[in-house]
Amino acid sequence: MTAHPGDALTPSRRFTTLLVLGLLAGLGPFTIDLYLPAFPAVKDEFETTDAAVQLTLSATTIGFALGQLVVGPLSDRIGRRRPLLVATSVHVLASVGVAMAPDIVSLSLLRILQGFGAAAGTVVAMAMVRDLFSGSKLVTALSRLALVIGIAPIAAPVVGSWLLGVLDWRGLFWVLAGYAVLVIGLQLLFLRETLPPELRHVPGHTTLRQRYRAVLSDRVFIGVAVIGASIFGGMFAYLATSSLLLQEVYGFSPGEFGLVFAICSVAVLAGTQIAARAANRWGPQWVLAVSTALLIVGASGIIVLDLAGLGVAGLVPPLALFAFAFGLSMPCVQSLALANHGEEAGTAASLLGALNMSIAGLVSPVVGLFRIENAIPMGSVMLACGVLATCSLWLVVRPRQVPPIE
Repeated sequence: MTAHPGDALTPSRRFTTLLVLGLLAGLGPFTIDLYLPAFPAVKDEFETTDAAVQLTLSATTIGFALGQLVVGPLSDRIGRRRPLLVATSVHVLASVGVAMAPDIVSLSLLRILQGFGAAAGTVVAMAMVRDLFSGSKLVTALSRLALVIGIAPIAAPVVGSWLLGVLDWRGLFWVLAGYAVLVIGLQLLFLRETLPPELRHVPGHTTLRQRYRAVLSDRVFIGVAVIGASIFGGMFAYLATSSLLLQEVYGFSPGEFGLVFAICSVAVLAGTQIAARAANRWGPQWVLAVSTALLIVGASGIIVLDLAGLGVAGLVPPLALFAFAFGLSMPCVQSLALANHGEEAGTAASLLGALNMSIAGLVSPVVGLFRIENAIPMGSVMLACGVLATCSLWLVVRPRQVPPIE
């Protein structure tokens, strides 16, 4: 076996593997966010409140977080492929159930199960990348994965708004079921097991307790996990608010709503791809020093320009800057979190993802406490998240003490 199994892959095989892993990683964000433009339709059909509809988003993120905590450590123990296939199959069944949900309570409960099933894609994809690569190649591969993980939450509502032109809101969940069936087929055809049996029982890293201790005793992991959760929380403040803010306050059509998301998607794309080059040159911790500062600048701009009465014209530029900083941060967070945990990559990825989704799930009801009449509540939560990320970088991670990734 080569030191880094990914080095033995042909360029075409490496491309196919990363493509399939990217589609798997995208299943979770698409599951969470595809139906954001349908919030008003769900609210009207079930004759419920904005807060109740927003709680269905929180339900999905909670299920997603719980699923990662189960699937990640399990994949360290029995291999990557089996947990991945079982969880994705659960997602298919839950998606069909959501499409036929008779009331808002059933919808929320099934969304928890749907999120649980979607969790495997993201956490196992990250673990498989860590199995295959290290050093600069790990940073580059994770930047490709972060491209999907970062863009999918923003692109999903765009796709959802387009689909609502030809489907009702229930049709979106039939589409998600089809997406999951597709990735199951791709797993069977193209993904090989990346964690051989001899690496599932490394001394000192065998039991669940040992794996958790190895990850949670790492100061850098704790610090970047807080950064990751903070930036996801900031983005979810936007995602949870955007449908009501843009469509009901600013009167956007679904197409105009999708255009704003498209602008942010391009910003995330630019951030993730710049991150790989910058991290390999200067180190991911120093890229985070720039990106966390940009989070604060972007969120502050949303608040200041809204108070100045500029409306949408004052919202989109700082929002795009925040999205760019989010994209710039993601590969660096993942690289630093996984670099020292090859023996428990699934456990590390699960903890990272679960914290991200837990914080994101809490953001939705917090923002829902405020009447959405302007962008200030959203911008304030995003600013708080940016400040928390910055504090964690300088007080916990401590960039000057982070060694190079090897």
